[in-house]
Amino acid sequence: MHPGAIAAVTPGKPAVIMAGSGRIITFRELDEESNRLAHLFRAAGLRPGDHIAFMLANHPQFLAIAWAAHRSGLYYTPISSRLQTDELAYIVGNCGARVFISSADLAAVATSITAGTPGVELRLMLDGVAPGFASYEEAVAGQPVTPIADECQGADMLYSSGTTGRPKGVKLAASHGPLDEPGLLFKLIQGLFAPTPGSVYLSPAPLYHAAPLRYSMTFQRLGATVVVMERFDPERYLELVERYGVTHTQLVPTMFIKMLKLPEETRAKYDISSLRYAIHAAAPCPVPVKEQMIGWWGPIIHEYYAGTEGNGFLYVGPEDWLRHKGTVGRSLLGTVHICDENGDDLPPGEHGTIYFENGGRFEYHGDPGKTRSSQDPLGRGWTTLGDIGYLDEDGFLYLTDRRSYMIISGGVNIYPQEAENVLSVHPKVADVAVFGVPDEEMGEQVKAVVAPASMDEAGPALEAELIAYCREHLAHYKCPKSVDFRAQLPRHPTGKLYKRLLRDEYWPASK
Repeated sequence: MHPGAIAAVTPGKPAVIMAGSGRIITFRELDEESNRLAHLFRAAGLRPGDHIAFMLANHPQFLAIAWAAHRSGLYYTPISSRLQTDELAYIVGNCGARVFISSADLAAVATSITAGTPGVELRLMLDGVAPGFASYEEAVAGQPVTPIADECQGADMLYSSGTTGRPKGVKLAASHGPLDEPGLLFKLIQGLFAPTPGSVYLSPAPLYHAAPLRYSMTFQRLGATVVVMERFDPERYLELVERYGVTHTQLVPTMFIKMLKLPEETRAKYDISSLRYAIHAAAPCPVPVKEQMIGWWGPIIHEYYAGTEGNGFLYVGPEDWLRHKGTVGRSLLGTVHICDENGDDLPPGEHGTIYFENGGRFEYHGDPGKTRSSQDPLGRGWTTLGDIGYLDEDGFLYLTDRRSYMIISGGVNIYPQEAENVLSVHPKVADVAVFGVPDEEMGEQVKAVVAPASMDEAGPALEAELIAYCREHLAHYKCPKSVDFRAQLPRHPTGKLYKRLLRDEYWPASK
């Protein structure tokens, strides 16, 4: 299925509802808009396998642009609207985009990369114009609303959010097959979460991230309505579930935490009984947080572990999670191996780098070095996302942390995710990051940077309280030796923490 097939049967059905404005884009409008842009791509000389990029916030035309590229057989790269000139220019140039689309609200940064991206042949701007950009609306206005003659499937090529260095472009194989050819993700979503044409999917995160984009497009393939939040707000989220009878949604743990910290009377005010599947991924969820969410929403919370790279997919439903608290699931795609630094398999219960055997194939576009670094050192074709974890005796995986964030203090390995999970549920903590900082004697010591619920409480007393609280739940060596306070931590809107930016502030002085 695809939007054109849905439009032929239910043209007036909402394909997209923008939560803030209430604007509705019907399946007919989505189909026609994506067809017009697909014709423009062909008129500009783009053929299957070519590349476009676009930088937008959660704009009403976001999904139409993605569908236009997808049904043209193109690779398409949606880019974070938060990026600045250098990183934006790097991505547009690295992916080889021949077309670049942005919007008037982002004109300042969009126009700043023109000189640095000479490979772009066509620049289009929504909601206005800017130097070097043609009006998107005028450019597509005269194009046919019928499909192009050579429709075929394209593929996204998404970039990591750069939490550990330069963003990496993940290039998956595009089938260039017919539009109604179901892919692996379609089959997984259909099998695990039972969407139907009557489903309503609420997407509270930026669409330029892998999961919101791919899940929104998959639900639209089935004829479901996608409600798009321009930005996440915990109470507004609950109100939208009630207003639109949301059946499916996908969140990240930071969103759970923000909703749990709403006053009890606010949480009880909204009817969320329409929810059938609340899916989460992207970051480890502290066990107490998920326990509280299941207690509030019931056994509808489902979790998976996967990456943009598509090299593996693990899943756990609420019942299995309650029997294996803290797990991110068992593998449905790719055999999981836990390996030591030499690449040798480790037994259940031992921590090591997580590798996938016989999973999806990928490469980091234009960077064979990065591609090689994701492969196992013994040359067996296994690949990793760089995470550390362990398997239990039943084959359930537990995440420990990113390999790059492991702290080595006095020769002992410390995984900061453990302390973060403890501190994140403290009532006076709004957000927290834990990482290693220089220590002359031990090499590294554990540091916490906390965004308190109220900056008025930031100070030595709260620092002592948080350290003591952590020591009540973890071995002392795993707990922070000191706590610094910030009004806000640098997070990607998808919930990923830019820990590297914080960590780097503490290390240059030691070099």
